[in-house]
Amino acid sequence: MTVESTAARTPRRSAGTKAGTTGTKRTTSTTKKATSAKKATGAGKSAEPALVQLLTPEGKRVKNAEFDQYVADITADDLRGLYRDMVLTRRFDAEATSLQRQGELGLWASLLGQEAAQIGSGRALRDDDYVFPTYREHGVAWCRGVDPTNLLGMFRGVNNGGWDPNGNNFHLYTIVIGSQALHATGYAMGVTKDGADSAVIAYFGDGASSQGDVAEAFTFSAVYNAPVVFFCQNNQWAISEPTEKQSRVPLYQRAQGFGFPGVRVDGNDVLANLAVTKWALERARAGEGPTLVEAFTYRMGAHTTSDDPTRYRGDEERLAWEAKDPILRLRRYLEVSNHADEGFFAELETESEALGKRVREAVRAMPDPDHFAIFENVYADGHALVDEERAQFAAYQASFADADGGK
Repeated sequence: MTVESTAARTPRRSAGTKAGTTGTKRTTSTTKKATSAKKATGAGKSAEPALVQLLTPEGKRVKNAEFDQYVADITADDLRGLYRDMVLTRRFDAEATSLQRQGELGLWASLLGQEAAQIGSGRALRDDDYVFPTYREHGVAWCRGVDPTNLLGMFRGVNNGGWDPNGNNFHLYTIVIGSQALHATGYAMGVTKDGADSAVIAYFGDGASSQGDVAEAFTFSAVYNAPVVFFCQNNQWAISEPTEKQSRVPLYQRAQGFGFPGVRVDGNDVLANLAVTKWALERARAGEGPTLVEAFTYRMGAHTTSDDPTRYRGDEERLAWEAKDPILRLRRYLEVSNHADEGFFAELETESEALGKRVREAVRAMPDPDHFAIFENVYADGHALVDEERAQFAAYQASFADADGGK
């Protein structure tokens, strides 16, 4: 059994009709389902609707009249697949954190606790949809077939990304907070002009929702009816700043001011995230414009490995969210529903450890980059200042050899 996602990537398909004007539908097969879920979004309402949840923390399946239809065809194999995705993503994330602590990576941004939001939304995507991530979407990258070791090259400082974005329709990680929302909106506007029926999704956190880039993306996407889903993982903390100090209203309600729907989903419920994201993507493909999804979740670890969360939040908060753990939640459901036995969990544990070992060995085998590559491609025709800096750096490097006896 391999540990990577092996989903094939297909070229973007063109629709039979163009949709260059606001409100023109590019596909109509999903309109009824998209319309039936409108009342759960809170669009045009000031009251906060209930959190969309299909699976309770105790692993009990609950009915939802608006969104059950989007997971009605899910099978036991699918459920085991979602569980496997979350377990292996968490194992990879834990290994990366350990590697950083051992000095093998310069930095790491953990997704611990956010696996359901990422796997659920990631598995809702079609192959021809396009993803614009932040720097924490390791689970979405997994769903898009990006090899986990490719995510680590940038954090080890040996490359500028590690994969071809067009190979998986998964853009390179974006470090600048919120800028990918604008990139996604522009790409989605291009999709419309091409007459394609694919959709675009942009991931960002609660902190990024306060950035001007995100507000501008909301404006452009609404005015141009762009087929984009804004997926906000509200993990409660923008580094050390809590959500209540960023917004006076729930984040999903911000969409109302821009003229498109927003919905809050239980970010630790993988089924709910799958259903809500499918609905939002189908709205986009049907020409109904953007949607804001707020996945209400929790960052269990540090913002990055340079952060110490114990300085600004208490253990009781983390313990309360541990009871809502997304992996344990789905495992309980699998066990109660007799969809998985101990053999499945044992086999997955073995696969998980194999993944950790492979990642560890791959990182340590990564070659060091050329120390002088930083000076290349700065200017097309070269520059005197860059030449001077290169010479200074060469002298600096040579000083180590002189101090070490020329070795």
